Amino acid sequence: MSNFLNVAPTTLLVLAVLILTGIAYVSARSRAMSSAGGDARKLHSLPGYYGYNAAMLTAIPALFVLVIWMLLQPVLIQNAVIEMIPSSAVSEGSSVNLVMSDVRRVADGLNGAVKSGALTADAAKALTAADDVRSVLAGTGVALGSDVTAEVLAAAQRYRGMQSTGQVLMTAVVSLIAIAGLLIALRATTKTFRARNMVERFVLSLLIVAASLAILTTVGIVFSMLFETINFFKLHPWQDFFLGSKWAPNFRGDSDLSILPLLWGTLYISIIALLVAVPIGLFAAIYLSEYANSKVRAVAKPLLEILAGIPTIVYGLFALLTVGPFLVNLFGRGEDGILGVDWMSGATSVLTAGLVMGIMLIPFVSSLSDDIINAVPQSLRDGSFGLGATHSETIRQVVLPAALPGIVGAILLAASRAIGETMIVVLGAGAIARISPNPLEAMTTITTRIVSQLTGDTDFASPETLVAFALGLTLFVLTLGLNVLALYIVRKYREQYE
Repeated sequence: MSNFLNVAPTTLLVLAVLILTGIAYVSARSRAMSSAGGDARKLHSLPGYYGYNAAMLTAIPALFVLVIWMLLQPVLIQNAVIEMIPSSAVSEGSSVNLVMSDVRRVADGLNGAVKSGALTADAAKALTAADDVRSVLAGTGVALGSDVTAEVLAAAQRYRGMQSTGQVLMTAVVSLIAIAGLLIALRATTKTFRARNMVERFVLSLLIVAASLAILTTVGIVFSMLFETINFFKLHPWQDFFLGSKWAPNFRGDSDLSILPLLWGTLYISIIALLVAVPIGLFAAIYLSEYANSKVRAVAKPLLEILAGIPTIVYGLFALLTVGPFLVNLFGRGEDGILGVDWMSGATSVLTAGLVMGIMLIPFVSSLSDDIINAVPQSLRDGSFGLGATHSETIRQVVLPAALPGIVGAILLAASRAIGETMIVVLGAGAIARISPNPLEAMTTITTRIVSQLTGDTDFASPETLVAFALGLTLFVLTLGLNVLALYIVRKYREQYE
């Protein structure tokens, strides 16, 4: 209930801004028509553009300030409140986060009690005893992680007061900005105002921002990993990370943190997966695009693409419970096995994860390759048939070379998907970091170790935790290298058909 009460004022504020936006649209459109004497031909722009311009000036600045305010206010309030908590309270409560969590719960409980009528605002400010707080919060359903101390109660009261003040100020500022935008737009609305230019300029800016988000996100991810990677190499020698042969973190110092065993497992499993997915997916795409009739294609392609919608955890369970035991029966159990050999001791192995991951990647290769092959101009096929080539010769010597750049891109997408996979590796490949050519042994990958190093109550100042960022940055560089290689191949072969 308290969460609803906290969200409701903001929701009402957003609704108020949207209502003002609708009023701005209608008013500006009517004002433009009035300035032209009711003749839309005398307007510089269509009447709707005047409404859109007024709606933009009313809604966008106000909503932008609202979003920024909602992001900054909790941080500023927490920084102000946390100064009231003494170090003794933190040590007794085990962590600052736990104490701040109780502060927020007490503040929410007091808000709920005030708004439900169980407590007046003045009484909430006057509470001093922990037992009184317990009795008040018992009626609101708020659970606390520890006893309510005087410091926590005082911090919660200040938190609640600053939150209420911030809500009032936010409502006032956002409302004033929306009203100001409405008035400015109406004042500028005349028959000679270039409303269409303003709207199109805004749309262009919106498109530029949308196009920049991907670049800025990538840059942000790289820098966030880069800074933590630099911190890691300050604590751990880079020679051991790149040139060592052992992965043995112990969170007590003197760890061996070499990426080579993890990189070997990652590439080994990915190669096996691609050996399964690329031939099957490519052959399926050739059949669907060049040989199958429309009825077969209408049924086969959706069924094949269903594989792409299966969660990876399901593939992991399939690897652990079905493929792994089958391979153990085939390559293990000694005389009790199918082949009578004892090469495989457990269900988790590189081959188990590689086979299942390859099945998962088949839709990526087949669907993209099918679309790319269908995009090859029919004139190329007709020219080949006119020269006397058979259907299979046309596919091998004309269609596939023309579609090769796109097929390389599809394979690259599948490779990137394989390198970044986690759940199938966790359940199908095991968790042992080793360098071995035997595909029937358990190994692990970079993504699995990243999850392992960041799971649990970890100290972000230790090399055993910071190594996850170094692993992530290395994985990013590896994927970037694959993209550069694919781009080179695409450009080299595309020149033959331009």
